[in-house]
Amino acid sequence: MTAAPALDPRHTALVLVDLMDRIVALPLEPRKGTEVLAAAEELVDAFRAAGALVVLIRVERPTVAEQPPGSGLVAGLLRDGDLEVVKRTIGAFQGTNLDERLRQHGIRTLVFGGIATNLGVESTARAAADLGYDLVFVEDAMAALTAAEHEASVRLDFPRLGTVVAASEVRFAAH
Repeated sequence: MTAAPALDPRHTALVLVDLMDRIVALPLEPRKGTEVLAAAEELVDAFRAAGALVVLIRVERPTVAEQPPGSGLVAGLLRDGDLEVVKRTIGAFQGTNLDERLRQHGIRTLVFGGIATNLGVESTARAAADLGYDLVFVEDAMAALTAAEHEASVRLDFPRLGTVVAASEVRFAAH
C-alpha cells in the first residue's frame, strides 16, 4: 500500500458495491461481510461529514421475475443525498447512468469498497479507470469469496489502476 492522497470532498465519491444482505452473508475472505460492512459504514459517515458524495451500487438479476430475498441494500445504508445505482452486470457502469450522474456532481476521484473485491469492485473500477477517474481502493472495506481472489486484486491489479489504502488512511484535504 502507498500513502493515501488527501481527497477533495467536492470532487470525490465513495463507491460501495453490492452491500446487500444476501451478499454480506456469504462466506467471505479475508474478512467477514459484517466486517466489510462495519468498515464501509465508517467510511460513509466520514464522507457524509466531509460533504462528499456516497454512491451505493446493488445488483439485480436481469432474467428473473422476482429478486432473491436480501437483494436490497443493507438497511440504513442509503440516506437522502446518496446515489443508488442498480446494475445488472458485474460492473456498475455498463447499462447504467453512473458516469453521467458522477459527472453531474463534478466527481473526479472514486474511493472503492464492497463485495466482491475481484468481481463487482474490480469490474466497476476498471471501467472507471477507462473513463478517466482517479481511483482509491480501501483494502479493509472489501472481501471476496476466497482470500486468494481478494489478494490478487489488491496486490496485483488495483495498484496498476490507483492507490490501495486502509480505511484509517482515508483523509480529506483542508479547504
